[in-house]
Amino acid sequence: MEKVSAEKKEEKKKKGFNAQTRLIIVGLIISTLFILTTAWFATLSIDKSLNNAYKNFGQILSKTLAIEGVEVTKEVPQLAKYDALRTNATSVLKSNDDISYIIFKDKDSKEIYSSKDDYSEQAEKARITVSSPMVVKNMSESTNVGSVTVGLSGRIIDKVSATSKVSIATVFLLIWLVIVGIIYMNSSIITTELRKLYQGVKKISSGEFGYLIEDKNVDNEIKELYTAFNDMSEKLSRYNEQTIESLTFERNKLESVLMSIVNGVVVCDNHDKVIMVNNHAKKLLEVSEENIVGTQIQQFCDSSGEFCFADKIAQFKDTPIEEEGNPVPFNIEIDKRIIKCLISPMFTRSNAYVGYIIVLIDVTKDVEMDELRSHFISNVSHELRTPVTVLRSYIDTLYNFGNDFDFNTQREFIGVMNQEIIRLNRMVNDILDFSRYESQNVRLEKSKQNIMEIIEDAVNQVQVLAKEHDLTISIMKEPDLPEIYLNVESISRAFMNILTNAIKYSPDGKRIKVRAERSRDGDFVEVSVEDQGPGIPEKYQKKIFDRFFRVENDAHTVKGTGLGLHLVKVTVEKHHNGQVFVNSKEGEGSTFGFRLPINIPKEEEEEINQKNLPAESEA
Repeated sequence: MEKVSAEKKEEKKKKGFNAQTRLIIVGLIISTLFILTTAWFATLSIDKSLNNAYKNFGQILSKTLAIEGVEVTKEVPQLAKYDALRTNATSVLKSNDDISYIIFKDKDSKEIYSSKDDYSEQAEKARITVSSPMVVKNMSESTNVGSVTVGLSGRIIDKVSATSKVSIATVFLLIWLVIVGIIYMNSSIITTELRKLYQGVKKISSGEFGYLIEDKNVDNEIKELYTAFNDMSEKLSRYNEQTIESLTFERNKLESVLMSIVNGVVVCDNHDKVIMVNNHAKKLLEVSEENIVGTQIQQFCDSSGEFCFADKIAQFKDTPIEEEGNPVPFNIEIDKRIIKCLISPMFTRSNAYVGYIIVLIDVTKDVEMDELRSHFISNVSHELRTPVTVLRSYIDTLYNFGNDFDFNTQREFIGVMNQEIIRLNRMVNDILDFSRYESQNVRLEKSKQNIMEIIEDAVNQVQVLAKEHDLTISIMKEPDLPEIYLNVESISRAFMNILTNAIKYSPDGKRIKVRAERSRDGDFVEVSVEDQGPGIPEKYQKKIFDRFFRVENDAHTVKGTGLGLHLVKVTVEKHHNGQVFVNSKEGEGSTFGFRLPINIPKEEEEEINQKNLPAESEA
């Protein structure tokens, strides 16, 4: 029942007046009310003016009768005055239908004559009464001898008022008809013009593009509307005349953009079928376009044979679209590569759901870096805990039982503590240098130095450590090596890291060779350290200088932070424009080294010399 009544209401709305008709009716009502109000006020004004004029007429008439009465009775005996006044009044009453009665009174207000006695019916019609004194003028004064009272019926006023009302009504009716006619004609013209536009829109909606509306003999506003419609129709016609080739070209452009995106992109329709895939996605998924386009994405399997997309697609579809926030992220593994996937819905401009896009991002390196960071934190915690624990135990022992030990035992304790402090200091310096050297804004101060002095100082510092492992360190240098611009502190630390690494991984009783020479091209001074340690597998050699990276296997069990060689690389390559290198064969040892340029850019050299001038002059 409610549905039927709602439909009936809808039909009544459709059959009712439209907005234009309602506007016309409201305009007519307002104009009619205005005309009626104006006519009413005009009628009241005319009636008021007629009443005032009629009263003036009665006043004049009464004064005239008073004068005539004085003249008629001037020399007439008292008994004859009645007849004289009656004769005069009768002639006046017969000459004018508007005069209902005439009464003459003496100076004592006693009636001399009243026409009411002779014309009683006419006297009853009186509506207005006017009186005037009867005055006799002598040479020096005026004497009041009586008065005249005139009763008027107002018939003239009624006739004039009726005539004026009819005239006003006629005039205002004509005005109203003219207004209605103008509104109707204007509405008809506008309706006709809009009907033309409506017909044109129907033509366009039926596919008849290019249909034009004639814009002759129409208003400027409608003409502009017709012109805009014709322009739209012509544009639609031109658009409709485009060939399939041009549309294909636009599609190819879109595909080209999609194919050039760095990340992988898989486009699926709302039935889960793959409709488009770019080259990077095919590479990441290791699948050809023929084997994936047209198939359901849920059927794709990862390296382990699992349907890697099925569960996440189901989860994505279970999420209401209106509550959709960030894209649904998940990871899959393809040939030992970790691929991050993001699923996002696709909508048209009208917000209609048409499918979804899966963006594929290779995050293998990021995952590896996260693992390296975790390993680094674990190593650092362990490495810091060991010397701190040793120092605490030795210090506690010396503090509580130092007097019970002889000098040699105390010296041994202090020596162990010193080694642990050196070890702890080295780790802290590595961490601090890592933060410092990685900064984008840091610039190391350089000066011209002999690289051999740095090498010899470092070798002398580690001789004690080398003797503990019965290692022999030999230095081979090329004669006449040129001085080069470098930062002594950072290069010393870099060389020390390489040298201590060689000592850590060298078996006892072996030999370590240190070389300093020109490179083959003559542009660099090359420094290298060769050990006879276990060597590094070839697959790790490209990563050996990466931060946090450590080779952990049966042969490499020495703990560390994984920052030493990375700091060497940053120091040499970033801050000295040099090169690092490693040559290693598993089971035969390794050679680590770096090359520093002999010549630096003139601008940098002038800047360094300018900074060094004040110090030299003061010296």
